[in-house]
Amino acid sequence: MITKVLIAEDYQSVNLSLQRILEELAITDIAYSYYCDDALNKIVQAVNASSSFDLLITDLSFIPDGNKQVLSGGVDLIAAAREVQPDLNILVFSIENKPAIIDQLYNKYDIDGFVSKGRNDMLNLGEAIKEIEQHRRYFPRHIRQLIDKKNAYSFSEFDITIITLLAQGMLQKDIPAHLQRNGIKPSGLSSVEKKLNQMKDALGFTKNEQLVAHCKDLGAI
Repeated sequence: MITKVLIAEDYQSVNLSLQRILEELAITDIAYSYYCDDALNKIVQAVNASSSFDLLITDLSFIPDGNKQVLSGGVDLIAAAREVQPDLNILVFSIENKPAIIDQLYNKYDIDGFVSKGRNDMLNLGEAIKEIEQHRRYFPRHIRQLIDKKNAYSFSEFDITIITLLAQGMLQKDIPAHLQRNGIKPSGLSSVEKKLNQMKDALGFTKNEQLVAHCKDLGAI
């Protein structure tokens, strides 16, 4: 059961909204941190006092304000918190929405839930906390759909190179010369065209611009 929560968030208005959601769930033992270093210290102190937090709710981005910090953001906090308290439930509440990053949070840092800031975020937060309390991970449907779409095609290093060059503004006809100069094979125009068509067919696109935009959304480039 979740009874003690730490919120790591640098916006006071967001803290107040989170507090309201938690109180609606009858959770009143709530601590706040505006800095990641302070949040980690609170976690360490709670563990040492045998009064550990049940849940950490953290943003990923914290705006620098001149106070020097060892932990640069939410990802560093999550990694450090896992070292101190491996069984700590962690819910990320962030505006970040790139599936590649969110996928990493689940698979590498073993977070228990993710809620994107935006429309219906307070409702989703309530649902996420209830799921985590039942020892289930909360994975928003739209994020799962995006990651499933990403996994529908396995991008190779060569694929990413071509898409990155297009994203940087290079014309398709000029890519072979760039590949040749950098010793990247295959480098023929037909190979480049074949690769692009293969990716577009697999993902249901007809234009290179759609492919580039899709990869940016996924965080693949």
